[in-house]
Amino acid sequence: MSFSIKDASDKLGIPAHTIRYYDKEGLLPFIQRDIHGNRIFEDKDLEWITLMTCFRVTGMPISQLKLIVDLALQGEATIHERKAILEEHKKVLKKQQNDLDRAFEAVDYKLSKYESIQKGEIPQSSEFDMSP
Repeated sequence: MSFSIKDASDKLGIPAHTIRYYDKEGLLPFIQRDIHGNRIFEDKDLEWITLMTCFRVTGMPISQLKLIVDLALQGEATIHERKAILEEHKKVLKKQQNDLDRAFEAVDYKLSKYESIQKGEIPQSSEFDMSP
């Protein structure tokens, strides 16, 4: 089944201009076009765009995505390089996840403090006490 850019945009929940940008940046090398030059998307293209979108959400730069695409176009001989890029990115994500986990703990701690203050269990003056 094929889709127009509007259909692809609707199915993916991302703006058409984002898809056009990915294409312009060379991230969608296999997108077909009709006789009028309009992009035609297949299910496999939507899966690839979903993957690109996920990587972008994690903060992966377009340049790194482009490198992965360029390496993929060179074939299986570059799998080691592509894997290394993703492993390095995963390390960055793990650090971000740890930082977010610590931030959530701090927010939960403060919410717990506010609950205790509201219940009269501790004085408000202890609000700035961050000790356990």
